[in-house]
Parts: sequence; structure tokens; C-alpha cells
Amino acid sequence: MLKTMPPQEMAEEIRRVHAGRKYIPPEVAGHLAEHLGDEPLTDRELEVLRLVMGRSSNRAIADCPSEETVKAHVKHVFEKLGAADRTQAVTIALRRGLIQI
Repeated sequence: MLKTMPPQEMAEEIRRVHAGRKYIPPEVAGHLAEHLGDEPLTDRELEVLRLVMGRSSNRAIADCPSEETVKAHVKHVFEKLGAADRTQAVTIALRRGLIQI
């Protein structure tokens, strides 16, 4: 419940919860969804994410023998942040304060 809810809506939601139903305001649900599965990123994953933010290619990021290692880090970042692509991963990380511009 939010203090800013209209009194009538609040009373209706209290009745629904009392009847055994769940209620999460959309504003709260959106915030929770952003942090769903908040598994911390490793130091290397954060480093790779910062380089991704700078539009570096996997090949340019690789400081190890294999570009495949960088691809694995990027994949883990996507999974941990719930991102579909590099841009979304950077956007989520910026919003969460994991990286700064």
C-alpha cells in the first residue's frame, strides 16, 4: 500500500488482501522487477560491462588468450541483470548504480 493511494482504493485493496489475495502497487512491482535476481556481478564482469559501455568489441575487451572468455562474461552479465542485449545491460547497470558514466 502507498500513502498516496485514494482512500476508497486503499479500502478496496485492504478487503482483497483480507480475503487472501495479494496486492502490489504497480509502482512497487516495477521497482522490484528491476532488482529481481540481484546476483552480484564479479569484478571482471563489472570491468567488461564498463568496456561494453564504451562500445568496445569483445575482441578489444579480451586481455586473455580467448575472445570466448569475454563472450562468457557478457553472457553472465546479461543473465544476472536480466538484459537482452548490451544496451539494455548498460542501461540497467547505470540505473542500479553499478557503473557510472
